[in-house]
Amino acid sequence: MSQALVIVAHGSHLNPDSSAPTFDHADTIRASGAFDEVREAFWKEEPSFREVLRTVEAEEVFVVPLFVSEGYFTEQVIPRELRLEGWDVDEWDSDGTSASHVTLRASDVDKTVHYCGPVGTHDAMSDVIVRRAQSVTGDPDVGPGFGLAVVGHGTERNENSAKAIHYHAERIRAMDRFDEVEALFMDEDPEVDDVTDYLESDDVVVVPLFVADGFHTQEDIPEDMGITDDYREGYDVPAAVDGTRIWYAGAVGTEALTADVIVERARDAGADVRDSAERVRERTGDVAGD
Repeated sequence: MSQALVIVAHGSHLNPDSSAPTFDHADTIRASGAFDEVREAFWKEEPSFREVLRTVEAEEVFVVPLFVSEGYFTEQVIPRELRLEGWDVDEWDSDGTSASHVTLRASDVDKTVHYCGPVGTHDAMSDVIVRRAQSVTGDPDVGPGFGLAVVGHGTERNENSAKAIHYHAERIRAMDRFDEVEALFMDEDPEVDDVTDYLESDDVVVVPLFVADGFHTQEDIPEDMGITDDYREGYDVPAAVDGTRIWYAGAVGTEALTADVIVERARDAGADVRDSAERVRERTGDVAGD
């Protein structure tokens, strides 16, 4: 049976860079031959969630949300727009970070849909955060002597938003690679504005757990941390703040290794990717192939 991968993401009417990581990761996976078809779909751009299944010829479809956390979009908007029959969020049986997949029908297009949990809560995303730290410092052995801040948006409207950040901070802390690891936020405590109060290391890597670079990662966070007074003037990497060297990485979702996490999500749901998954890893570097 032929199989398709559909990567669904938010997109933006205002930020043309918002969809770039989605297209980049789709291209990487498409080139690997892991799926007969690879499609992208967006909430705020075309092609839309509502129409994407009509563009797929395969009978079996793996839908992977390129979102950071479980919540309104993964639990309500995407299932509704894809017209997934019988969707019930309880079938994910998730604690807020453990959604894996559920198999449903989209009868109006006569397809079996394996609806997966978001990329941002997959265990392998911890490794992508570490890779982001390696990329921004240019040091494959980065860790000793460094602190790491994993930064999320945070919102009281969705407790799962913070859960994903704490989840990965705890997993990376358990690796015992960095001197210290903290979860920080834009809109709730502890706030990224006070990064040098929460981490004592002379060098601190700051990795935002965001899918794409946009207003928050390119403007708000740099100004909040004090690595620039005006985002339009740019900032140094590293930049000195209160005697601490801040290595600001930008959105983790732009890291090429994220494509491997997308494939892992689909494989967890039963996608037959085998050798093709290895070809994705050859292009991005191994992350989850256990």
